[in-house]
Amino acid sequence: MRTKWFAKSLGAGLVVAIACTLGACAGKPAETAHTTIQVKGSDTMVNVAQAWAEAYKLVAPNVDIEVSGGGSGVGIAALEKGTIDIADASRNMKPEEIEQAKRNTGKEPKEFVVAYDGLAVYVHKDNPIEEISFDQLAQVFAEGGSTTKWSQLGVKIPGGADDEIVRVSRQSNSGTYEFFREHVLAKKDFKLGSRDMNGSKEVVELIGNTKTAIGYSGMGYATPAVKMLRVARKTGEPAVEPTVANTLDRSYPLARSLQVYTLGEPEGEVKRYIEWMLSPDGQRLVEENGYVPVASAPHGS
Repeated sequence: MRTKWFAKSLGAGLVVAIACTLGACAGKPAETAHTTIQVKGSDTMVNVAQAWAEAYKLVAPNVDIEVSGGGSGVGIAALEKGTIDIADASRNMKPEEIEQAKRNTGKEPKEFVVAYDGLAVYVHKDNPIEEISFDQLAQVFAEGGSTTKWSQLGVKIPGGADDEIVRVSRQSNSGTYEFFREHVLAKKDFKLGSRDMNGSKEVVELIGNTKTAIGYSGMGYATPAVKMLRVARKTGEPAVEPTVANTLDRSYPLARSLQVYTLGEPEGEVKRYIEWMLSPDGQRLVEENGYVPVASAPHGS
């Protein structure tokens, strides 16, 4: 009996030893361990966020970056609960959101500006309008605004298309929605009846397929089917084109920063990933996706 027990024990020990040799033990070297970083938030940023994730896999094969959109508000809400590592946001966190994150997790959110963007006003490529002011946009989009037809803006849609303006907007959890509401509508509510899209790409696609549509989205989503308008802060003032140069010097009135948030100072792989986003390789992807690299911005921006 004792001999059988010894043989069984020896056999079990050999199995454990072989398994450890193959790296199946919990104590395998840290450098071979896989890490998953959860990123959620801004639909404006989702294209560049996915490009970053794919490129970083070549830099750090042991790190998986899982990216999802849903809007800046969705990402910030997840960060407040501590269920993600990084929140992408096309707007700044509100004081009450920062306080909620601190209450829930005991950590204060840390902000990193990773790119700059111009929020563009889009129309169909065949629309003859070339520029628009904040005042005119408010009359189109804001509650109580009286502009409902293109003829009220002095515009005749070619091809006998309907004169009624089709307003294309974003859902209320979008940072782009919040930015447009704050800066263009002076925090007034939107009119009811707009086409509220889930993502930035969907906004531009709908406008490209609708001759009488107008909407707003990041300038990185421009396609040949749409036109970006020059924008003026006030009617009668010079209107400015949404370009990289005008975004950098902030002469374009809808220039904005794009940022990521972490809970407290990032550590380990999350820290290394954000540092890589801000590196020349990470910023090259910012430019390739139609946004403005932070390295191009003047100091103090």
